[in-house]
Amino acid sequence: MKFADFVCFEATVPELKARNRDEAINELVRAVEGLGRLKKKDCENIIKALIDRENEASTGLGKGVAVPHVKHPAVKQPICVVGRSSLGIDFTSLDKQLVYAVLLLLSPVEEPERHLEAMEKIFRHLQQDNFRKFLRQSESAEQINELLLEADEKASL
Repeated sequence: MKFADFVCFEATVPELKARNRDEAINELVRAVEGLGRLKKKDCENIIKALIDRENEASTGLGKGVAVPHVKHPAVKQPICVVGRSSLGIDFTSLDKQLVYAVLLLLSPVEEPERHLEAMEKIFRHLQQDNFRKFLRQSESAEQINELLLEADEKASL
């Protein structure tokens, strides 16, 4: 699986307005909704499911990244949206550090294997210091999207 298979590039948020975890989740879900990829009536339930998931265990992985994720019946195919914060957001990360890059993943309930494939792709790249560094330094949606597409190209070599 490639980023191009599930990332909603048009919804990338190069500078989140959000100052806390719940606002960041809301902002990213709304970015996807704004493109017609989610129905407005489903967004509140999806946001609530994501926040409930965060309250169980933080998806702030450490090293400045978080991957909020949920499987939801309103989602028909895996969708990932990327947001970046130059100020940092408290996600109650494992390392107690602020989060500067958020990769929010929504997946269909009936396709757990595709959810796992997407998560594996995200985690594999977030483990790379250079990938995290370039993601944090990207100042535009174009730079973020280019980084993800470049990761796809390198993975296929």
